[in-house]
Amino acid sequence: MSTPQRLVQDGVRHWGRLPDRPAVANPLDVYAGFTRRVKSLRLKEWVGFTLLHPDWYSSLIIQDAHYLASSEIYAYDRTRRVLHQHAANASGGSPTLPAELLESACRFERDGYRITCSFSRASARHRIELDIAATPKAPAIHGQLSLDAMAATAPLSVSSRLPRGSMYTHKAAFPVSGVLRVGDAEIAFDPARDLAILDEHRSLLPYRTDWLWGTFAALTDAGPVVGANFAARPELPGEPEESCLWTPNRCEPLGDVVFEPASADPSAPWHIASQDGRIDVVFEPEGRKQVKHNLGLFAVDYFQLFGHYRGVLRGAEGDIGIEDVHGVCESMKARL
Repeated sequence: MSTPQRLVQDGVRHWGRLPDRPAVANPLDVYAGFTRRVKSLRLKEWVGFTLLHPDWYSSLIIQDAHYLASSEIYAYDRTRRVLHQHAANASGGSPTLPAELLESACRFERDGYRITCSFSRASARHRIELDIAATPKAPAIHGQLSLDAMAATAPLSVSSRLPRGSMYTHKAAFPVSGVLRVGDAEIAFDPARDLAILDEHRSLLPYRTDWLWGTFAALTDAGPVVGANFAARPELPGEPEESCLWTPNRCEPLGDVVFEPASADPSAPWHIASQDGRIDVVFEPEGRKQVKHNLGLFAVDYFQLFGHYRGVLRGAEGDIGIEDVHGVCESMKARL
C-alpha cells in the first residue's frame, strides 16, 4: 500500500502497518464537536529520542497528556557512573507537538528549560537543540545534534486498535552528529558510530494502561543501521504490534514478544524473545531512571533501564549478531 496523506481521511482512519508516516497524523480527526473535545482528554502524545553513544546513555522526551504536559532528559556518565536528570511540567496543551511533525518542529519551553526538535523531509536533516540551565541537583545541558534521515532505518509506522483505545506510533533510528555538553563534559557524536532513535506516539490510551518496551540499534560495518523495537501490552487479536526488526534497509514486522527479568533485583538482566525466535536477546542494565506518582485518580509507576544488549536478530536475509549494543528497556503501569 502507499502511504496515506493523512492518518484520518474523510472521517475514516487508516489501520495497520503503514509504509511511512502520513503527512498529517491526528487520531482526533475521526471525531467532531463535543465528542472530539472529550476524546482529546484521552489523547496521549509524545516525541522522544534515545541517544546512543559508547560513553553516555541519554534519553529525552516531550509529552502532553492534555491535562498535564511535561518534559524530561537524563544523561548517564558510564565512566563516572553518575546519572544527571532534568524535568519540567507545564499545562496540558502547551507544548508544540504538531500533527505535521516531519515538516515542522516540536518544542517544550519553560524558564531555564528548552528542548526543540525540528524535522525536515525536504532537507533530509532533523535537529535537536537543548538549552537547560543548571540546578542544585544537576549540571546544565546544552547542545545541537543533527540527524541524517537519508541514512536512517526504514520507518516503523503502526496504527492499531487497542482494548478501549487506539495507538499510532512512528519510529526510526538515525545516524547523529553534533555536540552535547553536560556540565564540563563535552560529548561528540560521530555519525559513523552514534545513533538517535525517534519515538513518536499519538494514542488514545485506556485509563488503566501498561506496557513493556525496549529498543536498540547499531551501525553495521557495511554502513546500514540494524536494530529492533519491541513491546508487550494488552492487544486485540489480529491487530499489528509496535514491534519490528530493523535489518539493512528494511523494517520487518515482529510480534508476540515476551519480556522475562531474571529476578526481582532491579539490576537483573532481562531475556527478551519473540515466540518465533526472530529476536532473542539479553539486556544487561547499567542504570535506572524511575518516576513514581500517586495522585488518586491519576498514578504512574514507571522505570526505564539503560544498558546494553547481546543476542541475535533473525531477519529475512539472515541472522544478525548483537553484542554490547546500547539500548533501553522500560516498564509503565499507570492510571492516566
